[in-house]
Amino acid sequence: QVQLVESGGGLVQAGGSLRLSCAASGRTFSGYVMAWFRQAPGKEREFVSGIMWSGGGTDYGDSVKGRFTISRDIAKNMVYLQMDNLKPEDTAVYYCTCSPGVAISTLAEQFRYWGQGTQVTVSS
Repeated sequence: QVQLVESGGGLVQAGGSLRLSCAASGRTFSGYVMAWFRQAPGKEREFVSGIMWSGGGTDYGDSVKGRFTISRDIAKNMVYLQMDNLKPEDTAVYYCTCSPGVAISTLAEQFRYWGQGTQVTVSS
């Protein structure tokens, strides 16, 4: 059974950085899409970034392009989200997710497995 466990969230001042980690287990992830979504109070879940496990291709939401970087470590079964130049509007619960796929979807309903989420709070 696939399990995703996020870590690395916390409180940071605007302009600061955080690195989120997602430990993936339960199977080999070849042919999977790994992604990060976020959800702020009262808002819909929003695509942040995705990466193809096998080929390493990436995609980013418009609001984080140039500030966030997604990566994965195949040997460790880990996915990371490096978040730089954080803004108060980045405040949300961040979720790691994955699903079999050949392209990165930006739609939450396309993803099958989800972690429990980690809170990121950016103060102004």
